[in-house]
Amino acid sequence: MVSSEVTTTFHASVEQGTERLHRSWPGLLATGAVGGIDVSIGLLALLTVEHATGNRLLGALAFGIGFIALTLAGSELFTENFLVPVNAVVAGHAPLRALIRLWVGTLVANMVGGWLVVGLIMAGDPELRPTALETGIRVAQRPIGFSMFAAAILGGTVITLMTWMERGTSSVPAKLVAAMSAAFLLGAGPVVHAVVNTLEVFGALQVGAPFGYLRCAEVFGFVAVGNAVGGLGFVTVLRLVQVGSTTVNNERRRPQNRRPRQAA
Repeated sequence: MVSSEVTTTFHASVEQGTERLHRSWPGLLATGAVGGIDVSIGLLALLTVEHATGNRLLGALAFGIGFIALTLAGSELFTENFLVPVNAVVAGHAPLRALIRLWVGTLVANMVGGWLVVGLIMAGDPELRPTALETGIRVAQRPIGFSMFAAAILGGTVITLMTWMERGTSSVPAKLVAAMSAAFLLGAGPVVHAVVNTLEVFGALQVGAPFGYLRCAEVFGFVAVGNAVGGLGFVTVLRLVQVGSTTVNNERRRPQNRRPRQAA
């Protein structure tokens, strides 16, 4: 028998996912842009602490500032949408094309917002440039292969699990614990994440990295696929199985008039 907590979390994710899928283009792009900005602020904290202490783990703790902003300010990362809007589509609240629209728009806006703020960080505090260069090179020069793919699967699992946990509670402290825990794992380096690590590479590219944007795109594409496998396969699909077909079908039969009207 499915627990009431799991069912409640599923219904909450469907409600929020429906809202996300019916946003207007300006709302979608603005939410994605501030998501990239928020993570870049976390990267500023990571680089500042790592530069001062030489300790990557302390920097990863500071990186949580960006995920606190994501949680409290209502912004989004591309990979956070591997759960909430997917559940809404499965529940019949929006077509698949709306999900693709959300993924593409959020991703582009994440990258643009993040690139701009990372550029401001590199211009505003030149002392951080050596640390940013070292961090970006470490990511970009990691061999593309099974090891990176496994780390990307774990990264997608971590961020999607964080999303599920946040939907499962109304407690702000509990949401912050989930955000800080995921941020630490993403910032410490054992796992890789399409947006977080691409912003680190952006920092290196803006201060003279020995590689170009083509390598950045190559790493991003590979990691994004791994993130999707982890987020969709290891969390979303298994949670839907856990919820059960009866709950999903009941959600499909709920009144249509509660759904927002599709925005232009």
